[in-house]
Amino acid sequence: MARTEYYDDPAAPEPNSLVVAASAVVTDDESRILLQRRRDNDLWALPGGGLEMSDSLPGTAIREVKEETGLDVEITGLVGTYTDPRHIIAYSDGEVRRQFNVCFTARVVGGRLALSDESTELRFVGPEEIEQLPMHHTQQLRIRHFLEHRARPYLG
Repeated sequence: MARTEYYDDPAAPEPNSLVVAASAVVTDDESRILLQRRRDNDLWALPGGGLEMSDSLPGTAIREVKEETGLDVEITGLVGTYTDPRHIIAYSDGEVRRQFNVCFTARVVGGRLALSDESTELRFVGPEEIEQLPMHHTQQLRIRHFLEHRARPYLG
């Protein structure tokens, strides 16, 4: 299923869905950040996805990282909340979703890096490489907030 992301765009379709989602900034021992190249839009992104009825928010991030990357992680903190109503995601099946994401920090505790059907590439990336990758600016914002080592989580 393809997706198109809009930000502050008057041409964006009207949302018909609000899905609570969680993502994670997963780092390795060299402080590199785990990114996936998404199959649905060919952009780089943090692992993450929608809350299921049996999940907690941290549990959603843990489950999504495992499903999308093969890695087991432990949540270590909170980057922030991202609920900007100007960010709209339209899917080819007709769903038009408003952004609602809670982004955590996490460290790898097990598993093996493995592609899922949601991505075409996985890799740990140094902070200096981030801006050179094709990535939606809302993903860049989460990473930037993480790299700023904020004393408090971003609330937006």
